[in-house]
Amino acid sequence: MEIPEIKETKGFLRRYAYAVKAIVIGILVLMLLIPTALILGIISERKALQDEATTEVSAKWANAQRVAGPVLVVPYIKVPENTAVVKGQEEIAYAYFLPDKLVINGELLPEIRKRGIYEVAVYNSQLKLNGTFSPLDASKLSVPLNMLQFNKAFLAVGLSDMRGIGNEAQVMWNGKPFVFNPGAVANGLFTTGLQAGIPVVTTTDQPGSAGKQDAGLTGKLAEGYEFEITLMLKGSEQIFFTPVGKTTQVNLQSNWSNPSFAGAFLPDKREITAKGFTASWQVLDLNRTFPQRWVSGDPYDISTADFGVKLFMPVDGYLKSTRAVKYAILIIGLTFLVFYFIELLQHRAVHPLQYILIGIALCIFYTLLIALAEQLTFNLAYLVATVLTLGLITMYTASVFKSYRMGIGIGSVLLLLYSFIYVIIQSEDQALLMGSLGLFIILAIVMYFSRKIRWDALGEEAA
Repeated sequence: MEIPEIKETKGFLRRYAYAVKAIVIGILVLMLLIPTALILGIISERKALQDEATTEVSAKWANAQRVAGPVLVVPYIKVPENTAVVKGQEEIAYAYFLPDKLVINGELLPEIRKRGIYEVAVYNSQLKLNGTFSPLDASKLSVPLNMLQFNKAFLAVGLSDMRGIGNEAQVMWNGKPFVFNPGAVANGLFTTGLQAGIPVVTTTDQPGSAGKQDAGLTGKLAEGYEFEITLMLKGSEQIFFTPVGKTTQVNLQSNWSNPSFAGAFLPDKREITAKGFTASWQVLDLNRTFPQRWVSGDPYDISTADFGVKLFMPVDGYLKSTRAVKYAILIIGLTFLVFYFIELLQHRAVHPLQYILIGIALCIFYTLLIALAEQLTFNLAYLVATVLTLGLITMYTASVFKSYRMGIGIGSVLLLLYSFIYVIIQSEDQALLMGSLGLFIILAIVMYFSRKIRWDALGEEAA
């Protein structure tokens, strides 16, 4: 004889079996978020390995380059305030003068280097810098003119990585060659760079003056100066320039077809084709935050005006894979919802273990995607992973429901979902709009089909 309490309990479970099943499915969806979080960890680990490979290749080739200069540097004697120049108290500081005109013409010759399965963009470049310095006016500097050591003036060019220099760098200064020397330059103006001692003639360097300072000296040098510098420079991933000229013009060309222009200024003109790109910038001194002349200690950072180009790698599988994984809950949740509706409408039960197996198959899609994207293009990897996953789930569904028609139906729904996610991944700028509209349409479809379910009769049928 069955106990009444047990009978009532069984009746309660039968009456609310579909509600309990919905709760169990919801819990399974949340549990499957754990492996998706682990997959995100795998992506981060693989990305770190890629960055390590990039760093290793760049360290052996040359790092990203920044070309700053040339700057005419004049040392001066700095003494404590209200104190005469006393031997042993002198401190050497620097006055910086920027060119009136700077023109840089360059060509980038990129190539791909591999470290294991990872690719790194490196380049050789041929740069030609030329321009002029106007007669230098030191009267506006906060430095006593008799402290300026024009006879020790030198020209400085800043470079990020000295290992990238591929030729004996020299400057043609007013038609005369001078050789550059490497090292730290001018009291922190650049971290590393080149410097060449060059002659500067002051107004006192006239016959009979014996080099003495004139009491009425204005601080303006007697003439302007022309320069021309040729650099063969290696680097990795990007090259940037600092617009030190009162008028700076940079013309760059390359056979790289995927440039990414970055920095404080975008090119005024650019042309990108399958064969490469050309770009030109023009920057005025009014566009910058630093003047044409100043002394060391003044709070100016010339790197704030840097601009240039990055050799953009068009396939970033890890970034796109990360974006795909973020939609995992949508794929898993909607797939389980479809199975749940089939249970309700077709009165065919699906065991929780079968839900778990299907969920695991959906998670494995992302590991396949990551692994294949490292070997193939992301688009091809996404296609292969989708075909394998949909094929597995379609056949398994047909076996569970003993209906190929049902399996093909589930596969078609998943194909639409994966196609939708693919479009969102590819459309970075419109991803939010397309995602919101897509979710709205999906919700509308779910609500449409759910209205056919007689929720009030489910319990009676179960009983």
